[in-house]
Amino acid sequence: MLKRTLAFTKPYHLSLKNRQMIIKAKDESGSCTSVPVEDIGFVILENQEISITMPLLNALADNNAAVILCSDKFMPNAMFMNLDSNSTQGESFRAQLSATEPLKKNLWKQIVEAKIRNQAALLRKLDKDGDSLKPYYQNVKSGDSDNREGVAAKIYWNELFDNNFMRFRTGPSPNEMLNYGYTVLRAAVARSLTGSGLLPAIGIFHRNRYNAFPLADDIMEPYRPFVDEIVFHLYANGENSLNKYSKSEILKLLYTDTFFENVTRPLDIGLSITTASLAKCYNGLQKKIIYPLLK
Repeated sequence: MLKRTLAFTKPYHLSLKNRQMIIKAKDESGSCTSVPVEDIGFVILENQEISITMPLLNALADNNAAVILCSDKFMPNAMFMNLDSNSTQGESFRAQLSATEPLKKNLWKQIVEAKIRNQAALLRKLDKDGDSLKPYYQNVKSGDSDNREGVAAKIYWNELFDNNFMRFRTGPSPNEMLNYGYTVLRAAVARSLTGSGLLPAIGIFHRNRYNAFPLADDIMEPYRPFVDEIVFHLYANGENSLNKYSKSEILKLLYTDTFFENVTRPLDIGLSITTASLAKCYNGLQKKIIYPLLK
């Protein structure tokens, strides 16, 4: 079932009644509406005057909904997630924790290949030189030991925007919009990982001691071009900043079609296909992570 994403940019009081999220405006109108908790996948709390009750937070956690808190600069800053969202979680944890180094290197090889393939596919879709990336996604070595990902990234960004563009978090536009999109994607991946019984804190390649979700950072890599496509069109149409309109367009990411070998699914559901396949790889039931191809 495709879950709803609720983004709150104005002051509201959020509470729970009869398994419904009660949304009451804090302004003079005092307007009130409700949404079934079971329909909610993501809640983004942006306004600093929002209040939310503990029963609602627990109900959202029981439903494996991700609750994202934004800073006073309106950027996602923290996330609440369910710690027990899968019936075979213990078994999956043990398989994940016992993964061998050769297995992890093979998984990272697959992730790099899928990421560069999707980068190339996006460039071709935009009538740019995607074939320039073909040598980089072919014959990636175990663990990407020769860093094809990094070399391909430089070519990709220069081709996608221009030779003067530099991708870094504090860089000029459209970096801010990319940051926002990647943060939303990261939250969606972390939610899907817990739903598949995996620990987002135990990564394959990313291992920064200060990173709470390294596995989400690993698994999201081939999905990044889906964010890039949305931001590219925003930027090409004159959007240079993160505002209400650009945020709403970026949030549509979760409903973007993703194309797998035999099925097409919205990205939020596609992520569950990918994370479920990863769990099977850890458990020795299959050898390949299932990723979509951007079309």
